[in-house]
Amino acid sequence: MTTLESRLRQFGAVPFTHGALLPLLGAYKRPNDKISEWLREGVLVPLKRGLYVLGDEGRDGPPCLPLVANRLYGPSCVSLDWALAWHGLIPERVHEVTSVCMRRGRVFDNPLGRFSYFRIPANVYPLGVEQVTASAQETFLIASPAKALCDKVLLTRHLQARSRTSMQRYILDDLRVDAGALRGVDLATVRAYAGADVKTAQMKALLEMLEALS
Repeated sequence: MTTLESRLRQFGAVPFTHGALLPLLGAYKRPNDKISEWLREGVLVPLKRGLYVLGDEGRDGPPCLPLVANRLYGPSCVSLDWALAWHGLIPERVHEVTSVCMRRGRVFDNPLGRFSYFRIPANVYPLGVEQVTASAQETFLIASPAKALCDKVLLTRHLQARSRTSMQRYILDDLRVDAGALRGVDLATVRAYAGADVKTAQMKALLEMLEALS
C-alpha cells in the first residue's frame, strides 16, 4: 500500500467531500485526474457529485447508511420505514433508506442503494430527532420510534384513519407494527405532532391508540 493510499484510510467508512481529498493530492498538477483514476479502480465509491466513500478494500467495515443519508442531503433525518425497521417496530427488512427533510423531496441512487427524502413542515421536523453514535467517527440523526410513526402517518396519502380503532388497524395490520414494541413509545413527541396543525385528526387518533397500549 502506498503512503497516499494509507492516508486515504483515515476516512474510514465516513463519507467525505472532493474538498477533503485535495490536501492529500497537493503533489499532483491535476488532482482530479487522480480522483478519476481512483473512481475507475474502485478505490473511491461515488455517492453523488463531489461526495465519496472508500471502496471495500479501504474500509474495515461497511458504510454507515444512516450517516450516508444525512450527508447526501440535508438537513435531514432518517425516518419512516427505514427508521421503523431499525427500531424493530416492523418485521420487514427495508432496503431503501428513507429520510425526512424541510427542503423539496429528492431521490439519490448510488452504488450503496437508494436514498429517498420527503419534505415535512418545518415545525414538526425537529420533533423526536435522536442523535446516535455508532463509532468514534460515525454519528447520525434518526427519528425516534414515535417520530417515525408520526412521519409515516403524516406522509401516507389519503389516510382516513381518524379514530383510535381505524388507526390501530392501520398501524398493526397494514404496517404490521409489533404492538409490544409500541409500549413505552415517547407520547410527548406524538402530543407535539397532534398539536402542530398537521393531519390533526389522524395524529390525535394515533395518540389515543398509543395511550391505550401504554
